[in-house]
Amino acid sequence: MIPLFKVFMPESVMEPLQQTLMSGYIGQGVKVDAFEAKLSEWIGCPRVLTLNSCTSAIQLALRLANVSFGDEVISTPMTCTATNEPILAFGAKIVWADVNPKTGNLDPLDIERKINKKTKAIIMVHWGGYPCEIDAINTIAQRHGLKVIEDAAHAFGSTYKGKKIGNHSDFICFSFQAIKHLTTVDGGALICKNAEDHKRGKLLRWYGINREGSRKDFRCEEDVVEYGYKFHMNDVAATIGLEQIKQVDGIIRRHRGNAVFYDEELKKIKGIEITLREENRLSSYWIYTLLTDKKQALMGAMNEQNIQVSSVHARNDQHTMFKDFKADLPGVTEFTRRMVCIPVGWWVTDEDRKKVVEAIKNF
Repeated sequence: MIPLFKVFMPESVMEPLQQTLMSGYIGQGVKVDAFEAKLSEWIGCPRVLTLNSCTSAIQLALRLANVSFGDEVISTPMTCTATNEPILAFGAKIVWADVNPKTGNLDPLDIERKINKKTKAIIMVHWGGYPCEIDAINTIAQRHGLKVIEDAAHAFGSTYKGKKIGNHSDFICFSFQAIKHLTTVDGGALICKNAEDHKRGKLLRWYGINREGSRKDFRCEEDVVEYGYKFHMNDVAATIGLEQIKQVDGIIRRHRGNAVFYDEELKKIKGIEITLREENRLSSYWIYTLLTDKKQALMGAMNEQNIQVSSVHARNDQHTMFKDFKADLPGVTEFTRRMVCIPVGWWVTDEDRKKVVEAIKNF
């Protein structure tokens, strides 16, 4: 089977990991600090908070955006449920915006149509790593006094107008879960545009406790002003991250190389359409999505050839837990009807990708 996903773990991680495990300290410490510094350098933004997951990053971003009970958050159903479940945790309401059926990304025009006095924030998801209309969405948000959260779980290393994702909106959330471009086994990060948000987020990720403040007893916290969470990363995960970030450029380069090959080959095949590409942005291709009117038949044929394919995420608005937030979303319906994700990652060899293309041609 050519898998759709695979965990990358360099052997070089074993020695530093053993040192951390046997050091007597495995909580949030010097390794987390070092990993945050490397991430800041790699992304080009100094306000990085490492966390235990991207889900926590989204929840923390919503908290920093002051989302509360009864507020509305505009979001996309084309994502993992982890994007939208944190909205429910605040007692807020989800307002679904439609997507461009050529990309799976939010349609800025539909976002603006959905804004009202209860709207507090907008969450965009870069489907497969392909950046959304970031400037258009931020312009709309600024016009209405809203905060923008980028769920960039798919988009580590993607670029928009020459800058890496992580440098554009109020909050950017990354995932370092097992099968992402860069994994810490489980983990995530939140990047804050505003220094005050970063300062507040640093407190809230660990119960609201100021771990850098002075205290008379090293085990007893000073006054905690605002309640927080146990969302921090630990030194074990950060140690893995420090080794992974050395490899991530090569990983992304291979994902992109495979995607370029697919683009060239698939556009020659009748009945197959590649998703939209614009010159001012570049995907890191966590997944590669093609479009076809024969989705289910193609998926069956590919699996018969031992090539793992999938829709990856079901549209969230169909889940029972989101039943109170129904909306007419023709773009989502069109995209989910036609989209298929094929293997594109670092493990896909030249021979593998030729086999994938040949299977599609034969179908």
